[in-house]
Amino acid sequence: MPALGERFRAAREARGLTLSEVAEQIRIRSVYLGAIEEENWSLIGAPVYIRGFLRTYARFLGIDPEEAVAAFNSQTAAPSEPSAEESATRPRAGSKELRPFIWIASAIAVALVAFVVYNEIVLQQRHPAAVAVATATPAPAPSVSPSAQTNGSSLPSASPLASPSPGSQTMPGPSTIAVRLVALSWLRITVDGNVTIEGTFPAGTERTFRGKYASVRVGNAGGVQIIVDGKSIGLLGKTGVVADRTFTL
Repeated sequence: MPALGERFRAAREARGLTLSEVAEQIRIRSVYLGAIEEENWSLIGAPVYIRGFLRTYARFLGIDPEEAVAAFNSQTAAPSEPSAEESATRPRAGSKELRPFIWIASAIAVALVAFVVYNEIVLQQRHPAAVAVATATPAPAPSVSPSAQTNGSSLPSASPLASPSPGSQTMPGPSTIAVRLVALSWLRITVDGNVTIEGTFPAGTERTFRGKYASVRVGNAGGVQIIVDGKSIGLLGKTGVVADRTFTL
């Protein structure tokens, strides 16, 4: 009896068909049909796929499909019915084709995670209070000198959210530092070694402190104006820039 592959080739050629013409009609790639005729079973993959291709090709050529499968089983000493493991097996070619996509997807995922972590670090460095806004610690109200009361003027209120009255141009007196916000900003002010205020405050906030020296740290230098002993030194820097300054009062 001719070999299994030779039987398929002879039946196809007897009909005057090429592998490509058969492939178009039974929807099996010509490379697999050629592998059947060459009995190159490793090219097709798992036995469950080989048996399926054998049955389809045999029916098309008029060959007994079960006889063809039995001949294949005898060659490979494989069981006549596919096992559950074989049914779950996919062609190796498909797995190899998916590997590049899996690698690309993994690389994109790692890049996205790195980008998010980098942005978090930069944001925390530029705006230290962006993660958790601290509640401002009220500072003792500055005392008002008798001369100031006599002249009918007083120092600005020490309330954390106090805003200057419209048209007010009153400047703090000696040994004082005043902070005015023209834009939203986080700030921390330490006077004589004690943190007197820390948090995020809106534009219009104004605070005044008295002492010997003061350290100022802000998260938005372009939104904070400093006045020392009644003299304005302007904004502490550019918008969005973290700034640190120390003043002797």
